Amino acid sequence: MHTLMRRAPIALVLLLLALPGCGGGKPDVAPASSSTGAAMSTAPGGFALTSPAFADNTPIPVEYSCKGRNVPPPLRWDKVPTGTRALALVVDDPDAPAGLYFHWLVTGIPPTTTEIGEGPLPPGATVSQNSAGKAEYFGPCPPAGTGVHHYRFQLYALGKPVTVAPTTPAPDAARTIADAALGEARTVGLFG
Repeated sequence: MHTLMRRAPIALVLLLLALPGCGGGKPDVAPASSSTGAAMSTAPGGFALTSPAFADNTPIPVEYSCKGRNVPPPLRWDKVPTGTRALALVVDDPDAPAGLYFHWLVTGIPPTTTEIGEGPLPPGATVSQNSAGKAEYFGPCPPAGTGVHHYRFQLYALGKPVTVAPTTPAPDAARTIADAALGEARTVGLFG
């Protein structure tokens, strides 16, 4: 009995440590990937996202960063999954010192759109607040001394259009997008 009493608190601590990992079956805001964030797709049929400005897992040109013109790089995609009602784009940096940093969140991209760049967004597209609290693109800008960062450009195929106000905090907007996703295509650029 005495041994059982000593083991009960240990078992309780182990149980409590395991609980935060339970997520209810919805995708994470930032789906798991390798540390390099290699290009991937979670949708059948080859849904793919690329940039003519940089190949997957290679450096992003300076012009698309805070040290350059700070404009979004051109992005292209194809093979959007059947049943897609809208597209959404999330650009984040999982290597930011304070945790996941959102650089750009765009919802309401028509499913017939196949590319975007530094020009105007397609009609109906809305930019939500990034981690800096601004509804705009904010290019790669890692703090000095933090090494190379992996910037994930994630295009979500949504089964239903989502409404995200420009003032919605970035983590909430990203979660709303991920919750409506049929699939995701991703490419990663490096900077720092």
